[in-house]
Parts: sequence; C-alpha cells; structure tokens
Amino acid sequence: MKKILYTSAIFLSAILASCSGFLEQKPYEDPGAETINDEASAIALTNAAYQPLQRPKLYNMRIWTTDIIAGNSVVGAGGGDDGIETVQLSNFTTTADNFAAIDFWRGPNPGILYCNTVLENVPKMNISDDIKRRCIGEAKFLRAHYYFLLVQLFGDVPLSLTPTKPDDDLFPKRVNKNTIYEQVIIPDLKDAIELLPTKEEYSGADIGRASKGAAYGMLAKVYLTLGKYQDCLDMIAKVETLGYSLNPDYSDCFGGEAKNKNTAESLFEVQYFGLTNAGFWDDENQATWLSTYMGPRNQNWVGGGYGWNQPTQEFVDQYEAGDLRKDKTILYPGCPPFDGKQYSASMSSTGYNVRKFLVPLSVSPDYNTNSASIIVLRYADVLLMKAEALNELGLTQEAETPLFEVRKRAGLTNRGDIENLNQAQMREKIIHERRIELAFEGQRWFDMIRWNNGQYALDFLHSIGKVNASRKHLLLPIPQKEIDANHNLVQNPGY
Repeated sequence: MKKILYTSAIFLSAILASCSGFLEQKPYEDPGAETINDEASAIALTNAAYQPLQRPKLYNMRIWTTDIIAGNSVVGAGGGDDGIETVQLSNFTTTADNFAAIDFWRGPNPGILYCNTVLENVPKMNISDDIKRRCIGEAKFLRAHYYFLLVQLFGDVPLSLTPTKPDDDLFPKRVNKNTIYEQVIIPDLKDAIELLPTKEEYSGADIGRASKGAAYGMLAKVYLTLGKYQDCLDMIAKVETLGYSLNPDYSDCFGGEAKNKNTAESLFEVQYFGLTNAGFWDDENQATWLSTYMGPRNQNWVGGGYGWNQPTQEFVDQYEAGDLRKDKTILYPGCPPFDGKQYSASMSSTGYNVRKFLVPLSVSPDYNTNSASIIVLRYADVLLMKAEALNELGLTQEAETPLFEVRKRAGLTNRGDIENLNQAQMREKIIHERRIELAFEGQRWFDMIRWNNGQYALDFLHSIGKVNASRKHLLLPIPQKEIDANHNLVQNPGY
C-alpha cells in the first residue's frame, strides 16, 4: 500500500477532531505504510470525503444563496459591496470573474478527489468486508452528489475518476453532462444503494452517514431532473419501505437542538458539531452559519446576525391563509416572538427575515457554536417528487395523495383545494408547494432550471422584474481564473 502514502497525509489531515459524530476521528500523526491498510485508515479517508460539504463554498453558504438567485429573497446584509457577488448573480449581471461562481466551481472538487482516493485504495485494503463495503458506498454516494451539483450549476464539467497523479493530464476538457449522468452519477448511486446500510443500521457516532435511503432518494431526484419519471417513482417506492416519515411539526426539521438532527424525516444532511476555535471563513469551521447569516442584522437575536437572505414581498404573498409554515419560516411584523423578542419591519430592507434556521443565543451564543445540521434531502421533498412524477405521467388523481400529505402537516387540511385538477393545474400546485415547503433550503433554483427545460425559470424571473435573465443565465459562467489556468476549458455560451 505504499503507493498511496503521498496522499494519505493530505487527506487524513483534513479530518477534524470533534466532540461527537462520525467526524470525531482525529488525524493521524505521520501515517505510514504500516498503518494505511487498516479499518481506521479506511474510515478516516472516507470521513475526509464528507468535509467539503460543510465548507462555505457549498452548504455553509453558497448553496442556500441560490434561493436569492431564484428570487425568493434578496441579499440584504450590510449594503455596498457586502455580498456583491450574490447581488450580481441575482440581478443576472454577473461575469466570469464572479467569485461566487468560483466557489461553486471549486467547492465540489476536493470532495471528488477525496472520494476518488477512497475508491482507488479502500478496495485493496485487508479489512472487514462490512467496513470496506460501507466506505466504498459512502464514497460513491458523495461523488455522485458532488458531480450532480456541478452539472446542474455549470453543465459540462471535467471528469475525474481517479486521484490526480503527477503524470496525469492537468488540462482536462469538459465532458458532456449527459455522459457524467450516465457513466458516473447514476451508476455511483446504484452502487451506493447496494453497498450502504440503512439509516437504522447506523448507531452511536456513525449516525448521519450516507445510507441506503439517502442513495435511493438522491437517485430519485436525479431521475426527476432528467425527466425519467417512472424511474423516479421506482426509487421513491424503495424509500417508502424504509420507515421515513414527516416530522409532526415542520419546525422539528430545523434548529440547533439534538432532537432536530437526523430525524425520521431526514434522508441526508450535512453534519456539524459546533464548539470550534476555527475562524469564520476557515474550511475547518465545524459550526453551521445559517443562523449567523440570516438573523436580523445587529439585533443580538442570534450568534452573529448578518441580516442576509431577506424574503421578498412577492415570496411572502405566496402563503395561503392558514399555512402554519409561514410563522415557522419567516419573521414578519406581527409574527410570534422569537426567543421572547418581537420582530420589527425596520430590521430588514424588505420587512422580512428568514426564521426557520435561527438558533437562540441560549443554544448557540456565537458564530462558531451552532451544531445544527443543514438539510440536503428530506421526506417531504420525496413526497413532492412523487406527486410531480405521478402528475407528469398523467396520473394526476394519484398525485393528490402525496401532495396532500405535505399540505396537511402545514395545516392545509381541505383536500378539495387540490382535487379534480387537470395536469397543468396540478403542476402549478406542485410547483407552489415545493417553493413554500422547501423555502431557503437551496432547492428552488435547481427546480426552476429543470422545469420546462429552464423556460419556467425565465418566465418566472421576468414576471418579478428580473428582465436581465436570459437563457445563458441558466448556467453559471466557467470562472475566468480556471480558463486562464486550463487552455482546454471552453466558456459557457453568452459569457
């Protein structure tokens, strides 16, 4: 196993010490060939593959800012150049030097590299079959997810299936996204399904790892994105056998308390443990920043409070009368108090702030103490995917049941509101429901660009005054820095 020694120190050093959870394994001191062929090494290499999900380039910042691009909210923040990169993206005035686009491009790539390291080396390790299968399954799931993010954001991207070595081609070309779906994303998720344990088979510090249900659910979302509706339903049928259910209360999906982590509704979420001394922008930071970013600015409501991601009036107007999610998703004048504090419209440029991720000071007093997870995929999303797939197959009446299940929890208990609709009417109901149910979770943009081959996104954006949006904006620009460094990269059309 000596040939992986040059990578082992890099990847094992990326693994963080923590107080709980599967990322608690500490980096090895000076790993050598005699230690790289054991279970601890396989697990450590696999743990490293999760860590890029936690960084600001992905779920701790950039992914949720896609809701701003999608028109649900505005940057807010401190004005001026604060968040200017996201302002440009959401106004569709961005250029190839936009540093949010650079983050989106670079964010998944360390994870892909770490996954490739696992997949090249763990199969050759002399370890138990159970650990070997699990580590390979986790790496397959994570690699598929990293590539799924990239192709949705950029279209064609370079493809790497092995760890980069000194004699490799360092100037890779972009590979057609359909090839990546068919040769990597779908096969990796199918392999993960076969290799991973179910969620219930994890215990103790391993809770939160990728599971069989997460792989079924992610593959369902991939098939839905590709318009393969029956394949999507087949995967959802598998999810439904695994015991997932909606939490009784919508708020139970979020928040910084232990009861809100890895619930019965959660298929996959990005784990954090808080209590870290890392700096705010450090990749090693092990605290969730959603509460810090989205708390009302300079109000001392939460640990930090930067006032980002302020909902628009147009978004707020979409709530139906009696929808319980409104009080649990946004802060608005007259809303129920938060931690004993009454909200005022003067706290935001739009008169609104996001509430659903806020953690009281008593739970997380600072930016680096929030241990809340960030949801990637939950059962309500699966139910809405089922409704959509059924409706697109012409089974509109059957689509009522999963749609109503989500709405019923929200207090919308009149099933007649969604009965006897034609396919087009049902489609609009499902689009509406996805927007409200999954608000500010980083799902809306990805939905918008897949509906009607992206035309839905353009029509909607134009309807809310985003007249600069054009078909080129359905993909982000390839960062100019990357093109300058790799003469084989070709820019997306229009940039």
